[in-house]
Amino acid sequence: MSERTSKRVAIIGAGSWGTALAAIAARNHHQVSVWAREREVARLISDSHRNPFYLSDFALAENITATTSIEEALIDADFAIIVVPSHAMREIMLGMRDHLRSDVVLASATKGVENGTLMRMSEVMADVLKEKFAPRLVVLSGPSFAREAMRGDPTAIVAASADREAAEMIQRELSSGAFRVYTNTDVAGVELGGAVKNVVAIAAGVVSGMGLGHNSTAAIITRGLAEITRLAASQGGRAATMAGLAGLGDLVLTCTGDLSRNRHVGVELGRGRKLDEILAQMREVAEGVRTTQAIYELSRRRCVDMPITESVYALLYQNKPAREAVTELMARPLKEE
Repeated sequence: MSERTSKRVAIIGAGSWGTALAAIAARNHHQVSVWAREREVARLISDSHRNPFYLSDFALAENITATTSIEEALIDADFAIIVVPSHAMREIMLGMRDHLRSDVVLASATKGVENGTLMRMSEVMADVLKEKFAPRLVVLSGPSFAREAMRGDPTAIVAASADREAAEMIQRELSSGAFRVYTNTDVAGVELGGAVKNVVAIAAGVVSGMGLGHNSTAAIITRGLAEITRLAASQGGRAATMAGLAGLGDLVLTCTGDLSRNRHVGVELGRGRKLDEILAQMREVAEGVRTTQAIYELSRRRCVDMPITESVYALLYQNKPAREAVTELMARPLKEE
């Protein structure tokens, strides 16, 4: 693997994880341009070196600037990382399409499945770009709370791609003593692990919010991993991936960590609050809410048994009470593990 050299990096999205990834790239001496949808966010990142809404207690390095122009953010970029909510991926890629160099590496750090098409994020990207040019697509996933990565806590993620050279470039340019990137060729497995774990985290939050103990959470995590593995296998994903950072690692973090937005939604639902009320008080997106519908429909299309996903879907979209959903899960027919 060749040595790292200073690159121009575009970060498309100025939420918590986009801000953290910008800081990680800047620490490796890259020139970072962040695209922000809100003009005030872009101005304050460039002028005051702080994001006013996300991780605002952290100062940002001088080699990070921001803009509201996607074209400007992408100028001369060697690689771009897209960090936007999954429902915005198609819109953002359409906006980027005419401003991309043919040799740029594109990495998705978005975890989700598109409603309607049921495409994974890399599939959405490829669908938008079509024959115009064939970018080297990479997906980033793994157990990584933005705040902990931002403050330099040791963190490990996965860069998955069918193009080994592209994955190794992202690995080389982002890795440091505190941030370790592993490569993988199982794009479907890595993406589905990152998407479905948010659905399972809502379920884990529900049992916690109901006052149930660690036994219940462990059962949700373990059986949730089985669901993720079955769905990934139906799209060619590997079981070994599900035992790694993008599978079990991300699942455990999101189901147990207090910084998990999806677990927070579940906890509040378990306490009896209404979904609309919970979401109205959150600035950042809890991807699992939208993703639950897509994963539920994908599991039915693929004929994959996903009872936890079905229960979360009933809770979110059919107004089933949390206690009833948990009771029905435990009352399913007995079977071998």
